[in-house]
Amino acid sequence: MTSLDKPTEDTQDTEAGDARAVTEAALFEAFGGVRGMVETVLPGLLFVTIFTLNNNLHMSAVAALGVSLVLVVVRLAMKDTVKHAFSGVFGVAFGVVFAMMTDNAKNFYLPGMLYTLGLALAYIVTSLAGVPLIGLILGPVFKENLSWRTRNPGRKKAYTKASYAWGLILLGKSAILFPLYWWADTEQLGWVLVILKIPPFLLAVWLTWVFLAKAPAPIDVFAEMEAAEKAEEAEKERAEREKAEREGEAAEPVVDSARGGRHRKG
Repeated sequence: MTSLDKPTEDTQDTEAGDARAVTEAALFEAFGGVRGMVETVLPGLLFVTIFTLNNNLHMSAVAALGVSLVLVVVRLAMKDTVKHAFSGVFGVAFGVVFAMMTDNAKNFYLPGMLYTLGLALAYIVTSLAGVPLIGLILGPVFKENLSWRTRNPGRKKAYTKASYAWGLILLGKSAILFPLYWWADTEQLGWVLVILKIPPFLLAVWLTWVFLAKAPAPIDVFAEMEAAEKAEEAEKERAEREKAEREGEAAEPVVDSARGGRHRKG
């Protein structure tokens, strides 16, 4: 191989940069980006702001649920994906119902806190089981599905590290919030929750990016399936061609014999 055939440092840097860009784009898509963060923070921020001003549970709950519904409508109007907005609506709705039923504004936050704790445990348990949750979430985004489990051990290792990171970060968040749920008032708990919405999330996403940027490239199973289908179609076409050629060769002597017979008769 000549020096021209060898990959240069610039080429390797470009490929690495492309891989990082793909990873960033996939994470951005999977976790909703800036808009997803806004949709996550805004209902809780509105709830605690209104409740801090007037201690009115009903008004705070209606405002939080209303803004969640508006975010979904905006997504639908823009024909954008609504999974992040819908998850926000369900979370807020559970909080509103729970707070109204117990007549305790602090309980608006409890369903979300329980979800965070459950998600933290899911990240850790699935990592221990060899099926890290972050891999299940990001596999389809990277078009690799579950190929990383058996065919790409480097990716599996990265997903396992990322899942542990998510689990530990969310456990740390829960360790702060649950004592506050028992000891602090609604306003204090609400503002701490708002403050802790984004930084732990960004830290977990950044660590995921770090682990995946150093991991082997994903195996595009969709491209493999498409290539296999094309190869199968090509094989069928070749077999049909060969069959037609054989049938044509078999028919030729019959025609020649018939022609020869007519010639002899003449």
